[in-house]
Amino acid sequence: MNIIQFNYKQIKSRPLSSVLNIILFATGITIISLVFLLKESFENQIYKNAGGIDLVVGAKGSPLQLILSGIYHVDYPTGNIDYNEAIELSKNPLIKQAIPLALGDNFKGFRIVGTNKAYPDIYKGQLKTGSLWQKDFDVTIGSKVASKTGLAIGRQFAGVHGLSAESDHVHESTPYTVTGIFKETGTVLDQLILTNVESVWKIHEHHHDHSKSGDHHNCDHEHNKEGGHTHEHDEQADNPKEITSLLIQYQNPMGTITLPRLINKSTNMQAASPVQEINRLYSLLGIGIEALTYISGFIIFISALSIFFSLLNSLKDREYELALIRVMGGSRFRLFGCIVLEGVSFVILGYIIGFVISRLAMFSLSSYTDNNFNYSLLEWVTLTDLSLLSVSLVIGLIAAFIPALKAMNANISKILGQ
Repeated sequence: MNIIQFNYKQIKSRPLSSVLNIILFATGITIISLVFLLKESFENQIYKNAGGIDLVVGAKGSPLQLILSGIYHVDYPTGNIDYNEAIELSKNPLIKQAIPLALGDNFKGFRIVGTNKAYPDIYKGQLKTGSLWQKDFDVTIGSKVASKTGLAIGRQFAGVHGLSAESDHVHESTPYTVTGIFKETGTVLDQLILTNVESVWKIHEHHHDHSKSGDHHNCDHEHNKEGGHTHEHDEQADNPKEITSLLIQYQNPMGTITLPRLINKSTNMQAASPVQEINRLYSLLGIGIEALTYISGFIIFISALSIFFSLLNSLKDREYELALIRVMGGSRFRLFGCIVLEGVSFVILGYIIGFVISRLAMFSLSSYTDNNFNYSLLEWVTLTDLSLLSVSLVIGLIAAFIPALKAMNANISKILGQ
């Protein structure tokens, strides 16, 4: 009988103790692996979707809400801001690029965003087929929108008023036409429907059914792709135009010091820094992540103690069997290896089970976030898994070392004499 077969029979001979050791270790691995997966996936999404945006300008309210709605599109906007005031701000020499966003409608839960052609560039968006929008009510859609809704080039659809798919007010009289589909980028661009700002304005003018003649005029605004600035706008309009937010990139580091204070104190708008707000969010989430990490570490420690005492106690029950191995030619180091392999087997089985369960949990969470927020948790295997496997093996070796040492140095004559 080789050492592996012997190890298997030893584990099988104590089913209750073996199962308990494996379950304890698997529980700790499941929690800590899932925590690290979620943390890395969350950080990856945050980093990729920030897209180099330095500042988000919008209506006064919660800065974090402004960031979540303006960059990540997972919250409701704080309100609208005056378009002309936003354009004046975009002329500031400290601003390299200012991209307007106009929200208000969705299609099957995917947000329709009025913007300019600089917006897909910040996510390195490339067309898979078709072209970018050219005129009012043309749209270019993300890869996830195309796959989940079945929209294709030339297809028309009507937007639903509001940002919730449950809304029952459909803009049937003003349908959009798909002119292009982006390649998958792994960013928020995949889940958006992009058009020009004028399309959003016109639909909502029709929705509010304004009585003034100026409400239905045809606005001709031209957006500069390189700078994201709008140079032409009708300042004689009877009703001021509004947008939801303005995404800003600084011309130089001086913008970080000057612009947020200038905007917050001297305008009716609010400036929020993505870096500051996300760091604040991290600090709040970090407490929970740290607590779960400590809990899982404690469970793994208890599991290691359980393996240690299990192996130590089992030596008394099988000392005669181990002595026979020595009599039949087995060396002391063979006994040492048998006990160490048994301890390592517990942690390897626990690690495999914990790995599988954590991935199943990750799959369930990814399905939930995908269905409710259109975000997929993309991290499935990370470098942390290798580190966790290495730590698990070390724990198994440490837990089995003293019992193995005791078995190796057992007095064979005394045992057989009894």
